[in-house]
Amino acid sequence: MHSNCTNKLLNLEGVKIKNVCHSNTKITITLVTDPSEQICPVCGNFTSKVHDYRKQVIKDLPLQLKPVVLILRKRRYTCSCGKHFYEHYPWLPKYQHMTKRLAMYICHQLRQIVSYSYVASQTNVSSSTVSRVFDRLRYEKPNIPSVLSIDEFKGNAETGKYQCILVDGKKHRILDILPDRTQSHLSSYFRDIPRPQRNRVEFFILDMWEQYRDLAKAYFPNATLIVDKYHFVRQVTWAIENVRKRLQKTMPVSLRKYYKRSRSLILSRYHKLKGEKKKETDIMLHYNDDLRKSHLLKEWFYQICEETRYSVTRTEFWNWIKNAECSGIKEFEDCAKTYRNWSREILNAFKYGYTNGPTEGFNNKIKVLKRVSYGVKNFERFRNRILHTSS
Repeated sequence: MHSNCTNKLLNLEGVKIKNVCHSNTKITITLVTDPSEQICPVCGNFTSKVHDYRKQVIKDLPLQLKPVVLILRKRRYTCSCGKHFYEHYPWLPKYQHMTKRLAMYICHQLRQIVSYSYVASQTNVSSSTVSRVFDRLRYEKPNIPSVLSIDEFKGNAETGKYQCILVDGKKHRILDILPDRTQSHLSSYFRDIPRPQRNRVEFFILDMWEQYRDLAKAYFPNATLIVDKYHFVRQVTWAIENVRKRLQKTMPVSLRKYYKRSRSLILSRYHKLKGEKKKETDIMLHYNDDLRKSHLLKEWFYQICEETRYSVTRTEFWNWIKNAECSGIKEFEDCAKTYRNWSREILNAFKYGYTNGPTEGFNNKIKVLKRVSYGVKNFERFRNRILHTSS
């Protein structure tokens, strides 16, 4: 006698379980259905005349850590107009050999940072099948928020070495992935956005790349431009590192190796060093006037970045630039020149506090995804996967 509880366990509408066979590698379930009146897809008339039966092998969700295979005895109906067609099942898409819920499960698994081959092994399908299922997903172009962040990452897709990422700077979510960072493509993308929507952008967060600034001024006229804090702070770090490298070339081999091994002491905040490390740092800095002066400039700028009062920050920032320009150290003179060129955007970063931190976090997640996937050349698939894992 047929058990209704067994049918509820499988949870497929309109089917009855005829047989269940367990093996070491899979579970095979034979299904049958009751005949019902069908609508002809050609003429729209009702028919209940069965033409013949055919068996179809269908893959379903894993059960008891084993793949599940459904054997369905499908009816093929015939209509008075001469059309032959199979009966409809709400849980089985047309022309498919897997259930809807298996396809949904595959898409759900791809939200995690895993490879297509891993999902294929977990669902008893091929990697190409996983790709085909995922390619049915589409992510449309989003609306632009009031705080827009832009950055690039090394994707190595078919469209180029670098791709661009747009992020909502307030809600911290990925908006879109662009195929490359060329000015022509970015201009084309932003031009397609309605002007009223572009005029609503209040803040545009970017790194210190001139093309981004030109694009922001052209397409977001009402936006306040902000340079990400990480990108302008590292200019000071690069400057003192280049001073150290320049001085090392004049040192004996043993001393050169020592300064290279101990470079973290020079880069660390001086007030956080204690005991022997502080004494060691003092000895290193007294070796050369340029290195000592560079260290003072570095510490001064880091202190400016920690200041919470904008009026003080602005005054100290301009004082730092004037001192760096008169320092006689080429590396810091170049740094001061860069700061003067980007002074408005840097001061906006101090004033409003927005950064590209969330964007950099997403970039790191993208790198992990790319490494797990051993690279993704198909840009559309790469874009959809990034948006899918972050949604």
